[in-house]
Amino acid sequence: MEEKKSSLLNSWLALSVVIIGTFMSILDSSIVNIALPKMMAVFGVPLDDAKWILTSYTLALGAIIPLTGYLQEIFGPKKIYMFALAMFTLGSLLCGFAWSNTTMIVFRIVQAIGGGMIMPVGMSIIYQIFPREKIGLALGFWGIAAMAAPATGPTLGGYIIEKMDWRLIFTVNVPIGIVGVILAGILLEGTEKKPFKSFDVIGFLSSTIGLVSVLYVLGEGSSIDWGKIENPILMTLGCLSLVLFVVNELTHPEPLLDLKVLKLFDFSISLVISSVLTLALMGGAYVLPLFLQNVRGYTAMQTGLIMLPSALVVGVMMPISGSLFDKFGAKPIVIPGLIILAISSYDLSTAINLNSSKETIVLISCIRSIGLGLAMMPISTVGMNAVSREMVGKASALNNTIRQIAGSLSITIMTTLIQSKTDYNYSKLAEQITTYNKTSNDTIGLLTKTYMHAGLPQGTSKGMAVSQLTKMVQGQAAMDAMAYSVAVTAAIVIVAILLTLSMRDSKKVKEQQDKGGTVAIEQ
Repeated sequence: MEEKKSSLLNSWLALSVVIIGTFMSILDSSIVNIALPKMMAVFGVPLDDAKWILTSYTLALGAIIPLTGYLQEIFGPKKIYMFALAMFTLGSLLCGFAWSNTTMIVFRIVQAIGGGMIMPVGMSIIYQIFPREKIGLALGFWGIAAMAAPATGPTLGGYIIEKMDWRLIFTVNVPIGIVGVILAGILLEGTEKKPFKSFDVIGFLSSTIGLVSVLYVLGEGSSIDWGKIENPILMTLGCLSLVLFVVNELTHPEPLLDLKVLKLFDFSISLVISSVLTLALMGGAYVLPLFLQNVRGYTAMQTGLIMLPSALVVGVMMPISGSLFDKFGAKPIVIPGLIILAISSYDLSTAINLNSSKETIVLISCIRSIGLGLAMMPISTVGMNAVSREMVGKASALNNTIRQIAGSLSITIMTTLIQSKTDYNYSKLAEQITTYNKTSNDTIGLLTKTYMHAGLPQGTSKGMAVSQLTKMVQGQAAMDAMAYSVAVTAAIVIVAILLTLSMRDSKKVKEQQDKGGTVAIEQ
């Protein structure tokens, strides 16, 4: 009994090391987004140059994540995790001393090489150190880092940038990373060294070219200019490379990512549901900050404080949903969570206006977080539980690769949706501003008198009044578009509910695993 307790304690201590690394890597990404304007000013570069600080990190992640499954098989999860955390820490240190935009981009790539490996390797370690009956609770605690870090980033980043040296957003990772590497060496269990096997060169090159090309184009968001020859060429090259990758992986004797794992229905459907939920997540994580800062005029730090309670709610709900998953399976937890998420997402769309209070937005966001906290981790867990223990490394790498693509695609979809709907709304509203529209005439007259009272000539006052009315119409069009995009995410959650209903009863699968191990992949 004492030995069992000691083993369980060691497992939870090891989990804490994995949580530290995961939280650091995800938090850093969200903080850097906030710090971009500051770095533009410090390095004296325009947005087109500075955005590569973000883009280079994303592209490097896309290239490195598929490789982690192979590296884990050869060197073991412990060594790769220590390497990943050390690389991320080194990259953070270098970023803290970057003296130009170019050096920052190079150092961000170094950081991404480590950061990209941390999540898939961390998931593999959790499956290595915990029994299947405890995996839901363990992944729930790990999910605190994965879900709460992006939401706390704006608050912490805003505080550091406003009150302290902006370089601290990078250098603060260094002591934490060093402690993390040391603890990983002490607490994580090593595995037997395995012989080197043939490296899937074609798979690596095709996945790298495909993912980097596709993620680069998707990273442009709603500003993708298909008239620029490089974008259609890169998208075509990327898609063809990914087709080659799939064909190669299905025929190669030692594939980089074993796509046979997709034969497992629960694993495949969990990836689809997770991708759908990622798009739904953007309703709060992407659209809401846009509304609060661009429409309501809050600063980045104020926006972060408004979103902080919802992040804390997610952090509380993750281990609760994991523990409930271990007892009841996925469906009884996920479906109520998705229903809460759908209803609250619709409520949030109605709250995106100039009259809603901060308290209302915080309340609705917290309710959405309850739904997300209940749904996200059990869906991922039931998919990974369908995979045999020896395949967890490659399944985790595939899981995170698809999540990376889904995240980039979701942002592109949301920005495109907002932009196109804004243009449509503006054209409709602008049609109503005519000499025959009493409301628009009264508004222009009132604004004209206001400017004239300020001492401006009548002609100038009327011109400024028309200009101001145009801005008001543009603002209303953008706000309505944001509300529409959040309402779309509510409809998308309904799709996730239907997909969840198609999954097998994870409780029965778990009982089968308790009796006879794991569900194997057909060869």
